[in-house]
Amino acid sequence: SRMGARESICLRRLAGGRRGGIVGFSRFLANPRVTVDALVEGWGAEIAESCAGRHVLAIQDTSEINFATTKERDRGLGEIGKGVGRGVLLHAMLGQDAETGGILGLASGRVWTRTGRVTTPHKKRPLSEKETERWLTTPEAAKAVLRRAALVTEISDRESDIYEKWAHLPEAGFHILTRANKDRSIKEGGGNLSTAPLRPAGTAAIELRARPGRPARTVQLAARFGRVTLKRPSHLAKQGAALAKMIEVSMVEVSEVDAPVDAEPILWRLLTTHAVEDAAMAWRVVGWYRQRWTIEQFFRTLKQQGLQLEDSQLESAERLIKLTAIAARAACTIMQLVQARDGQSAQQAEIVFSPAEIETLHALLPEVEGKTALQKNPHPPNSLAWAGWIIAKLGGWDGYPKSKPPGPITFRHGLEYFRSIAYGWNLRDV
Repeated sequence: SRMGARESICLRRLAGGRRGGIVGFSRFLANPRVTVDALVEGWGAEIAESCAGRHVLAIQDTSEINFATTKERDRGLGEIGKGVGRGVLLHAMLGQDAETGGILGLASGRVWTRTGRVTTPHKKRPLSEKETERWLTTPEAAKAVLRRAALVTEISDRESDIYEKWAHLPEAGFHILTRANKDRSIKEGGGNLSTAPLRPAGTAAIELRARPGRPARTVQLAARFGRVTLKRPSHLAKQGAALAKMIEVSMVEVSEVDAPVDAEPILWRLLTTHAVEDAAMAWRVVGWYRQRWTIEQFFRTLKQQGLQLEDSQLESAERLIKLTAIAARAACTIMQLVQARDGQSAQQAEIVFSPAEIETLHALLPEVEGKTALQKNPHPPNSLAWAGWIIAKLGGWDGYPKSKPPGPITFRHGLEYFRSIAYGWNLRDV
């Protein structure tokens, strides 16, 4: 709650500079009864209720949290990346409403640090001894959390395209949508995904979001779709002998038309257990896959754009892992607040703010609203959108509908200002 309100993971700031609070937070992280497994399990408390009756896009990905270390001060952290840094790995599954795009919360995940280098070749180890196991164990854990959902579609990028996932995960009401990692062997056509016989689904222009090394641009995409039968990889002939030799799935291939000479053309081969029988469904699958951007934004909110988790000075890996698990939930809450600014979310303010803070928001509303209709809070009272409008105004947003919507930084400033006001309002009768 404090992290969400202050957009910070600094224990001193969370405690308001009070030594008792700092000691309390430190003892909480050091307490052996506070386990990372229990903290991660707590992620699903909110989404277990909010997913009821919805089609949930369950988006999973992994991010490296790089903490500053030296040879003398490694803080007990294992290697990340290519061995040039040390830190924690966070694997998270974020739930999103397929129809509205609203963020519903975190469903499951894992937080860990490596304990050394593995010398046994990757293909000679069983799945249970590989980090790639997370692509199966995370959605399996999410099934129980999301059991009230009408439909679930797991979405992930190329790294998760492992045959075991296609063999084990799908079931009634739980589908997979993954970008192919390589030109897989298939039964049809010329024997590979690239030569599969597919039907055309037309073209569409989409806005491609910016990413490191690639600026944002509008692209013209052509899509094709059809059914393909995946063959079990040869390296699984012994270890994966119990796996089905062939698995039939749908494929939607998306390729860029007339890409600029200085840009890498878009080419996505999307594999899914959903039945894709016409062009409309093919483009619907493309739209679902594009929502994977949400989890990338979640990691940015956790790190450089919001909580700045990597700046933590905690000394031990155990405490940093627990801090990461808590911060992940706080980052999700901040994203919900940012998203609520457009009024599309039906969530209530109580998921972010305490009753006393909601009372403060009501007291503040006349001070931040203007005299004209355009300067009035347009959202239902006590909704998250209503609260977000007030916080954004405190952060410097002018409130006009035609103005640029407030972003994470504006909300960060607004939350910091609001926290001070709420503290003072709470003392009004003292």
